[in-house]
Amino acid sequence: MTVDMRGTGERLGRWAWRGVRSVLSGMAGIGLAFTNIPLLAVSAVALALTPVPFLGLALVPWTMTLVRKRADLERRRASRTGVLVTRPYHPAPERAGAGSWPRFRWAVTDPATWRDLAWLVPGAVVGFTLGTICVVVPLYGLAGLTLAPLWVWLGTGWYGYGATWSIDTLSDGLLCLPQGAVIFAAGLWAAPWLRRVDAYFARLFLAPTRAAELRLRVTQLTVTRADTMGAQAAELRRIERDLHDGVQARLVSLGMVIGLADELIDRNPKAAHDLLAEARESSGLALVELRHLVRGIHPPVLAERGLGGAIRALALSLPVPIMVDTDLPGRPDAPVESAAYFAVAESLTNMIRHSRARAGSVSLRHADGVLTMVVTDDGAGGADPATGTGLRGIERRLAAFDGTMALSSPSGGPTVITMELPCALSSPRTMPSSVTD
Repeated sequence: MTVDMRGTGERLGRWAWRGVRSVLSGMAGIGLAFTNIPLLAVSAVALALTPVPFLGLALVPWTMTLVRKRADLERRRASRTGVLVTRPYHPAPERAGAGSWPRFRWAVTDPATWRDLAWLVPGAVVGFTLGTICVVVPLYGLAGLTLAPLWVWLGTGWYGYGATWSIDTLSDGLLCLPQGAVIFAAGLWAAPWLRRVDAYFARLFLAPTRAAELRLRVTQLTVTRADTMGAQAAELRRIERDLHDGVQARLVSLGMVIGLADELIDRNPKAAHDLLAEARESSGLALVELRHLVRGIHPPVLAERGLGGAIRALALSLPVPIMVDTDLPGRPDAPVESAAYFAVAESLTNMIRHSRARAGSVSLRHADGVLTMVVTDDGAGGADPATGTGLRGIERRLAAFDGTMALSSPSGGPTVITMELPCALSSPRTMPSSVTD
């Protein structure tokens, strides 16, 4: 029986780094806990000054904005532990400047504002307590690991931590080493769990209520519906333009050529034959253009081979090698399948055009009712949805089906685009497939 020492070392390294990050996050939590009480005091003063003309209208929204920023920071910290806390606030009123009544009313009538204020004190207590445990336990174990070498180095007259780690002889120092190692390892192991407890406690106050979730959902669906309608209108205009400028123009030309051939067939059979040959060639080109147009609407290979087969066929046509790995036990509904295909196709197109990648990969998985597509390349990185329309188009296409897109593209690469579409699959298949193109 062989042991994969390299894999074991990597797992231990990831475990240790996860613990160290949690300890550092606990230290940050201790510092942030001290900001909660001043924020609550400033908010109380601002609310007390509400009757003062102009002053209260200006101070309350300003202080509530500070409280929201602090709450948003806690939500982000919770998300790093794997606990998602959605932002629950009402959208700000349009054209409502600082010190205006609509902005004041927006701040004080949002229930999430008062939940943020209610969280400040208990959040400070819990964050400080759990953060202190996260930090103190590993540091105490680290002291046990270092005191014996220090005792030997500094001499027998030096007693590092007194009663906590009393070292009178070398054997006492050697006994500190395993105790310190156990305490240090236990602290690193417990730190991520303590951070998650802190995150769950914050979610009790800072997550949206059921009513707020419904309101946010309605807002999201409204925006998604508008984006989808805009995208569909743009797609229809593109199809109309392609038909008008391409196939329609060629068919008009084809009709004129056939008409000329009809006029010349008795007087000049050779010229009529040449015109008919030109018409035959023109009809073939029109058919090719029409096929390209249909392929842009719904590729035939997608209907014939399914999502995995269509992605593999697409990868074969690209100038860089793309590894396609699929594990789909069935097929999603046709609209979802089409959206997934074009989202992956757009991602690969962006890779070819902008990333200067030498290789890429596509992974398709379905688990827990979610289709996950991951497109990776080894290019230059630096992709940003704000600098172009390609990634934004992918987001809009996925949003129409409640899908999401996450982008990781540091400068220098690699670029990883993770897309998720909630869907169910049909026509189960038993064997996963993997191919390198």
